[in-house]
Amino acid sequence: MSEKLGLMICGHGSRDTNAIAEFAALAERLRPRFPDWPVAHGYLEFARPVIREGLDKLAAAGANRILAVPGMLFAAGHAKNDIPSVLNTYQAGHPGLQIDYGRELGIDARMIRAAGARVRQALDAATDVPVYETLLVVVGRGASDPDANSNVAKVTRMLWEGLGFGWAETAYSGVTFPLVEPALQKAARLGFRRIVVFPYFLFTGVLVERIYAATDAVAARHPEIEFLKAPYLNDHPLVIETFVDRVNEILEGRNLMNCALCKYREQILGFEAEVGLPQESHHHHVEGILGDADARDTLSPREMVSASPTVLHYKPHAHSHDHPHDHHHHPYPHADHPLGPRSLKRK
Repeated sequence: MSEKLGLMICGHGSRDTNAIAEFAALAERLRPRFPDWPVAHGYLEFARPVIREGLDKLAAAGANRILAVPGMLFAAGHAKNDIPSVLNTYQAGHPGLQIDYGRELGIDARMIRAAGARVRQALDAATDVPVYETLLVVVGRGASDPDANSNVAKVTRMLWEGLGFGWAETAYSGVTFPLVEPALQKAARLGFRRIVVFPYFLFTGVLVERIYAATDAVAARHPEIEFLKAPYLNDHPLVIETFVDRVNEILEGRNLMNCALCKYREQILGFEAEVGLPQESHHHHVEGILGDADARDTLSPREMVSASPTVLHYKPHAHSHDHPHDHHHHPYPHADHPLGPRSLKRK
């Protein structure tokens, strides 16, 4: 049987309909780059289509080898655990179908250039304050994976040095520390005339809105400082080029994820207890639930979280460990940090 390729773009999903629309638009922009292949997208949670529905679409179009790439900036739990779990389970139920998984966008010169372009957009629309009198705050998603968090700090440094800012800080929207508002409060004390806040996110959503809201809150307390809100990455042409390269990496056999600092494989400082933990999807209980009109109309927010179809545990394609354990989230070691996770309250 001849090989017929298909392309699957795997996203996290969001409660924000604009975020879902932006992700779908990005997937559509990849379609003309691979004109001979069927292209589909899907989400882990909160939106339709879910990943398996996207895979169904590709299989129905005749694809017998699917190249799946995570639509994610860095490799934390979603890229390392959840997406591979969904893909492996689907492949196990479809003999004759091969699914090859690519790597995250990661630290890439094109991504840094795209980020620089977004920061410059904010600077170009503002007053003429010298860049050396401006402080940059880069805000990442935040994860319980220290390698992913450290990559945000690397992006910060490369933008700081590349654009010549007077100073730069890194903050996170959740899970780890420092969170946005305490980070901005400390940044405001450093004496710079202007602060640029840049969400290093692919798409809009609840978290980006919270980042901008925290910026407004701190700006109101410091009228002497000019605060700028830079746009997130979205479908910048260089982001598209990076996605295309991740697909080609699969075909060329060079789609290697960084395992040297993986907390499941190595004893990373502060995360030693997680070496060898099983890696499995934690998203079955909310798979597609906000994309289902009936569920949205009949479930309360608490029920949306607790509603749980059958949970499947399986060994993922990458970063697998043969240790039978029950499904659970390992506690984040710094959950009580005064600048961190538990200080984030919904308003």
